[in-house]
Amino acid sequence: MDKTVYTVKVGEATPAAGGRPAAGPVYRSIYAKDGLMRLPQEIHSPWDFFSGAVKKYPKNRMLGRRQVSEGKAGDYVWQTYEQVYQKVIQIGAAIRGFGVKPGAHCAIYGSNCPEWVMAMQACNSQGICYVPLYDTLGQNAVEFILDHAEISIAFMQESKIKSIVAVLPKCTAHIKAIVSFGDVTIELKREVEQLGVSCFSWEEFSTMGEDIQELPKKQKDDICTIMYTSGTTGEPKGVIITNRAIVAGVTTTEHLLQLTDKVVDEYDSYFSYLPLAHIFDQVIGNYCISKGASIGFWQGDIRYLMEDVQVMKPTIFCGVPRVYDRIYTGINQKIQSGGLIAKHLFQYAYNYKLGNLMNGFKQHEASPFFDKIVFSKIKEGLGGRIRLMLSGAAPLPRHIEEFMRVTSCSVLAQGYGLTESCSGCFTSIANVISMIGTVGPPVTAVEARLESVPEMGYDALSSAPRGEICLRGHTLFSGYYKRPDLTEEVFSDGWFHTGDIGEWQPDGTMKIIDRKKNIFKLSQGEYVAVEVLESAYAQSQLAASVWVYGNSFESFLVAVVVPEKQAIEDWAALNGKSGDYAELCNDPKARRYIQDELNQTGKKLGLRGFEMLRAVHLEPVPFSIDKDLITPTFKLKRPQLLKHYKDRVDQLYKDAKMGTAQ
Repeated sequence: MDKTVYTVKVGEATPAAGGRPAAGPVYRSIYAKDGLMRLPQEIHSPWDFFSGAVKKYPKNRMLGRRQVSEGKAGDYVWQTYEQVYQKVIQIGAAIRGFGVKPGAHCAIYGSNCPEWVMAMQACNSQGICYVPLYDTLGQNAVEFILDHAEISIAFMQESKIKSIVAVLPKCTAHIKAIVSFGDVTIELKREVEQLGVSCFSWEEFSTMGEDIQELPKKQKDDICTIMYTSGTTGEPKGVIITNRAIVAGVTTTEHLLQLTDKVVDEYDSYFSYLPLAHIFDQVIGNYCISKGASIGFWQGDIRYLMEDVQVMKPTIFCGVPRVYDRIYTGINQKIQSGGLIAKHLFQYAYNYKLGNLMNGFKQHEASPFFDKIVFSKIKEGLGGRIRLMLSGAAPLPRHIEEFMRVTSCSVLAQGYGLTESCSGCFTSIANVISMIGTVGPPVTAVEARLESVPEMGYDALSSAPRGEICLRGHTLFSGYYKRPDLTEEVFSDGWFHTGDIGEWQPDGTMKIIDRKKNIFKLSQGEYVAVEVLESAYAQSQLAASVWVYGNSFESFLVAVVVPEKQAIEDWAALNGKSGDYAELCNDPKARRYIQDELNQTGKKLGLRGFEMLRAVHLEPVPFSIDKDLITPTFKLKRPQLLKHYKDRVDQLYKDAKMGTAQ
């Protein structure tokens, strides 16, 4: 096993004083032991990545989407870097022609598509700050952002214009025009213009600008984007990200991939489906553009996600834990439904390759034979060409990370980051198997330390240091837009407080173990770290999603569980039960079965008695973004879940206390 320690200490621990908790030593990556990574002098903004790639790879395929004919999606159709550049310059000129000056704000609203990226690059070309809006936002959030960010022009999918009309009357102080990614009907155009706002199709707008002889100069400290985080509570917060932060994020990505011999080149292709309004896809997309690689977009419909992947055949795939969990579950179901010989062969191949990986073999060396005859089918499910997989947004469960590393025939690295850290601030090294279950060491652009959280029992100075992760360095945001109060809350002595709880590992990697705010005390005084419990229960193959609830007025926990459809149908067949999926979820014996199985999983993983579930509600309808129950990166929105399931939760507590919970 690898004995390398991947961090170096560059600052001493500080004891508790003046009402501030103790903080542990300051660490940097061993690859930045002599100082944080230097940013390239010739790159001042993301525009330099794009314009440089246009000069170097003008004929390379850049942006692609599936051609739809008579309602059916066909092959991908591509635009070259040169073609995209010409359109971007036209759109940028039209923006300036509308009187929008460098430093002003334009919104981009819709799911990932070529026009999204072109609108972003058009803003970059003119030194204009772009403000992404998640395509799942409700009207209140859209109205808030358009007004709060003082949006001048809003680029959006045609399907979003109708919903914008409802909030425009309250936002007309700043907004000058709406530009559709495609066409716009005469009726809709008239409706918008009656509110005093211009409305254009994509092609109309692109012909409005005059030739620009010289583009505005960009500075590293200029604001590149304001990214509003939907978060799990409260109104959206505008995270100010400078050109410097984006450049640093792209540069650290390059360095990470150099360590795994997987540097992206002009022959690579990236499948873009994670929201471009999220920093993860933004940084990876900019990195791919800087290398002259191709970016292909999904259709925007989750039902066709895997079909899009198989048609495009990308070499780079990024996901969040929820996506990898679905892939893992789907593969396992196919394995379990196969014959006995096939199952034994898979398990033998799995154990053989895992053993070689644990002994230090790289992915392509660990088992070429079994990769070809066993694991190639899994690789084909992702198009057959994947060579690099990345995971972010939340910790990837250890068993899923191990499974994907063994079976995908691709290297996989997981990282940890926030919008405020401009994507990854810790990232594992793909071929270092000892990093499984961690998010790796700090990236080369930041320093990190832990701060004690006494009320949760986390001590940053103990032999196994645990505490709130604090960061400083090149990739960090510049504050919350128009909210100095929130900025002051999270910055102290130059350190950004993430709100996430980490544990340093002996090899200098970080393990995410908790969330500072997602903790509550039960009535008997026991503290519950709810995300830890949900992660544990989610390891059961019976549960697709789990939301655990408790509060300081109750002595035990309850949960709402979305069961795996196949698992509950298998249980019904074995127990002589009939009915559809929804009816089975309402069966008291099915609820008891799922509850018992989850608690068994919890016991195996070392959960304590008060962390067991006393009652569960089985929900046949998955938690969704449309219902405002999860964020676009699939994190649970707890206040909204409680509001949605309040009656169910109250009944669970009532039944459990009366001994009638089934």
